[in-house]
Amino acid sequence: MSRFFNWCYAQAPLLLFLTTLGWAGNAIAGKLSVNEISPMVVVWMRWSIVVLLLVSIRRQKMVQDFQILKSRQIWLWLMGGLGLTGFNALFYLAAQYTSAIHLGLIQSVMPALIIFGVAVIFRVRLSIIEIAGCSLTIMGVVVIVTKGDVLSLIGADIGKGDLFMLGACVLYAGYTIGLRVRPALDGMGMMTWLAIAAWVGSFPLLAIEYSYGTIQFPSGSAWLTILFIAIVPSFLSQLFYMRAVDLTSPNIAGIYTNMVPVYVSVLAVLVLGEQFTASHAISLMLVGSGLWLATIIAPKYK
Repeated sequence: MSRFFNWCYAQAPLLLFLTTLGWAGNAIAGKLSVNEISPMVVVWMRWSIVVLLLVSIRRQKMVQDFQILKSRQIWLWLMGGLGLTGFNALFYLAAQYTSAIHLGLIQSVMPALIIFGVAVIFRVRLSIIEIAGCSLTIMGVVVIVTKGDVLSLIGADIGKGDLFMLGACVLYAGYTIGLRVRPALDGMGMMTWLAIAAWVGSFPLLAIEYSYGTIQFPSGSAWLTILFIAIVPSFLSQLFYMRAVDLTSPNIAGIYTNMVPVYVSVLAVLVLGEQFTASHAISLMLVGSGLWLATIIAPKYK
């Protein structure tokens, strides 16, 4: 059995399939948490549970792990505080104002952000085909953000939930790019300290929510939502994603995030009863075409 799990842990496509399925579930859980748990409580509780889980597993090696990380403190706190907690905070805020399908579709912009980010930061030259593919992906997100009325951008008729989600995508794209230069530490050890950084970063956000009098802790079945968020997208998906980046690259791993809107669209209709519209279909076609150009066609001409 251990050989089977070791084999699975070495298969990047399988890990990325499971990662994106977990993230799709996070979008559904985010919508289910609306009016049941306040956004910053979700962020704080998910990382509290993950930290307890990871520390119980890794406690004997944590000091040794920190010796490797102590020279990379700025990187660690930026990755955990902004890449994880910042993304989570904006994601669950977005869930208050927009649909699960929108949450999934807007995440389609992440691969384009990652590709452009890698090109700028690491001076990787992009081909015309890659630029065209990324542009199509962004156009797909514009269609969904404007609900098919692209001209509404002129009047800034864009929902704040969609803007929160776009901001979340920028932060997680930065996190993905940052994984390219992570310290030489195994996935479990790295995830433990990133989770601690994310957990510490959640306290100021929780305090702000408390000061506004909007804090709401879970009760009843809402605990199941929190447990799912903590174990699947926060722990397993993050661990699998980090491993997949090690096996491939930020660009390739980021491309798989475009499976999220497909899964979310199906789950949102089945679980939440949301409506799948023509603008959603157009957005998926644009995103799919962009991915095909950037990831399948472009490499053939390099």
